[in-house]
Amino acid sequence: MTLPVSQMISVEEARNRILSLVDRLPSSVTKLDEALGLVLATNIIAPFDIPPLDNTAMDGYAVRAKDTEKAKSDDPISLKVIADLAAGYIAKEKVGEDEAIRIMTGAPIPKGADSIVPFEETDEQGEKSNAKSIEGTFVKVFKAAKVSANIRFRGEDIRENQVILEAGRTIRASEIGVLASMGLTEIEVFRRPNIAILSTGDEIVSPGNPRKPGQIYDANTKMLAALVRQFGGIPHILGIAKDTVEDLTMKLRSGFGTDMIVTSAGVSRGDFDVVKDVLAK
Repeated sequence: MTLPVSQMISVEEARNRILSLVDRLPSSVTKLDEALGLVLATNIIAPFDIPPLDNTAMDGYAVRAKDTEKAKSDDPISLKVIADLAAGYIAKEKVGEDEAIRIMTGAPIPKGADSIVPFEETDEQGEKSNAKSIEGTFVKVFKAAKVSANIRFRGEDIRENQVILEAGRTIRASEIGVLASMGLTEIEVFRRPNIAILSTGDEIVSPGNPRKPGQIYDANTKMLAALVRQFGGIPHILGIAKDTVEDLTMKLRSGFGTDMIVTSAGVSRGDFDVVKDVLAK
């Protein structure tokens, strides 16, 4: 039966009415590897800066920009290479006048340097082996470097004590990456809701079973279960209830241990639509 327009409510109002009756689930500490699709229960505060130190965004040479001011493609300048620095290490040497340190992406910026010249702007094309010492050799620079070029500065991505993720955020792969970058292995999340799903109607039959004349296959249960999984819940299939008070009551009771029961059909004003009557009791 269609309600008069004056009695109809909007989808948003219906949603708000439903949510006003829903309690928040309890939270628990969960391993980060198991948090995909769950919802944060607390704000996440950054314990330190990211990056934690100024570092290079390119493979190349750490230099003083002013030492390269006169560099040109047809008239390069030469800098003495005093060290070879890999990511994960801090240079002991300080870059002085007309000096350079060969540096790999992610390595902290050496003292004295204020710019990174990428390999592509030198006479090296990144082919030298780390096994071969290059200290004491010279590198030619074909282009003047700018101060701060190719440098990622401390705290550029995340600042210490910054709220990086707020409570209520659904954890996706990107959030897991951010949390891991903070060194976290566990977070507090709301547990997954257990949702019971019940279809009703004598005319409904489960897919895979013989379908008699007048019957239709139960599509709603499969669809609702998929939606529950999609949004982070755990579906519990109660089956199909016959259009009798006894069978419907029995199947509803079997779902009482879950957080929510979703019923499909049986709520109109037909003679055999008994869901509302049973629930009211």
